[in-house]
Amino acid sequence: MAQAVEDWYKQMPVITRSYLTAAIVTTIGCSLEIISPYNLYLNPNLVVKQYQIWRLVTNFLYFRKMDLDFLFHMFFLARYCKLLEENSFRGRTADFFFMLLFGSTVLTTIVLVGGMIPYVSESFAKIIFLSNSLTFMMVYVWSKQNPYIHMSFLGLFTFTAAYLPWVLLGFSVLVGASAWVDLLGMIAGHAYYFLEDVYPKMTGRRPLKTPIFIKTLFADETVVVARPAEVRFAAPPVEEIRR
Repeated sequence: MAQAVEDWYKQMPVITRSYLTAAIVTTIGCSLEIISPYNLYLNPNLVVKQYQIWRLVTNFLYFRKMDLDFLFHMFFLARYCKLLEENSFRGRTADFFFMLLFGSTVLTTIVLVGGMIPYVSESFAKIIFLSNSLTFMMVYVWSKQNPYIHMSFLGLFTFTAAYLPWVLLGFSVLVGASAWVDLLGMIAGHAYYFLEDVYPKMTGRRPLKTPIFIKTLFADETVVVARPAEVRFAAPPVEEIRR
């Protein structure tokens, strides 16, 4: 059993493995009181005035209490992050990392701007960890890129993957969780999907281009197809025929 878990872990692509490890270690550390969540949550004042820049990252790593909800989100993180990285972003690790960076930036911006709007500021002020929203964003992007896959929810009913985010949103409402968290993930996911998949088809322009400095951080393997020595793919030059 332990060997199977180890093999499963080692077979994960690098971004999925790194994010899953950081999330589990951070959440366990907080549960054992080795790490304080007060040093991790998103606080704009502390980021700007006391230069606690790490909060822009650590708020995406803590998944609250280690309960059934935590297990659900670890499952979603391991499954859909892995599916995206191995399929849609196969051989494009830098692009996948940029997608997560884009989603994190959009989520953080929404929360910060929402906190300044009078009638909804209280709701956004309660959102101090965006880990669940980032996970939901990955689920949303995967569902938009694989809309026709048939799925089952707890064996109760079947549906296509295009409706997966809405099914999970409804489930969150039923169990009493905040719908805002899932909605933010859907907004960030749709923003990425539109700019990456829809807008380029409409205009021929691709606004989301992975910066060069991010590409240099990841050494994606290039698939090289060797050309057989005796196979000609074009007509030989006239001079060669005359010889």
